[in-house]
Amino acid sequence: MKNKSTIAVINQKGGVGKTTTVINLASALSQQGKKILVIDLDPQGNATTAAGLKEDNPNTLYEIFFDNTSINDSIYKSSGGYDILPGGQDLLALEVGIRNQNAQQFLAKNIAKISTSFDYTIIDTPPTLNQLTVEALLAASGTLIPLQCEYYSLEGISGLMDTVQSLSNKNLSSNRVLGIIRTMVDMRNNLAKEVSEELENHFSHILFNTIIPRNIKLAEAPSHGVAALQYMPSSYGAKAYLALAGELIRKVENV
Repeated sequence: MKNKSTIAVINQKGGVGKTTTVINLASALSQQGKKILVIDLDPQGNATTAAGLKEDNPNTLYEIFFDNTSINDSIYKSSGGYDILPGGQDLLALEVGIRNQNAQQFLAKNIAKISTSFDYTIIDTPPTLNQLTVEALLAASGTLIPLQCEYYSLEGISGLMDTVQSLSNKNLSSNRVLGIIRTMVDMRNNLAKEVSEELENHFSHILFNTIIPRNIKLAEAPSHGVAALQYMPSSYGAKAYLALAGELIRKVENV
């Protein structure tokens, strides 16, 4: 099996549905027969919480970096049918360690060791452009940008796309922006409609057609340690992420 894509899910703004997208996309891709690894690179560890892990003190990238623990010994089964490399507070020390030891591309080198075991590796990143986020960008072959349809949401998008492009231009990565995903959308809201139209006008070439609605079941599912597809498969949110997974597969695999 060849890894079809390592995908970084990034937005330096918090509260845009980034982790929700990682977890539900991973679950939806798994349901479509894909072997998925989620890497939680956010010290908040929200993707780990939502994965419903049974282990009390799972290994993270911290143990891989500082203790030379094998990446294979740091991957666990989630409740959503995908595998996960957990995250947590110790990733704050990992960021310092990578910087102090000049160990750029540490993540890329470790993903390479297990790349043939998965169809897709999806990386949840911190809501800031720090060393951990750069590690994700260097390791990824594609970037997804979840975007809430609000007034300030368009700010920073061009800068984020420029960052991805500059790493590629310097031959540090083969990363490209796969697309922008509109999240937490309520089309009864005039501002949401306006921002959505702005995105269609300026970013139509990379805008996913699937729109993720503002949906209570998407919000409730993580507190139960599951994705929306396990919590309420008939919900609009779960169905939207299934549609997004299909759209992503077509984009990445050209089918």
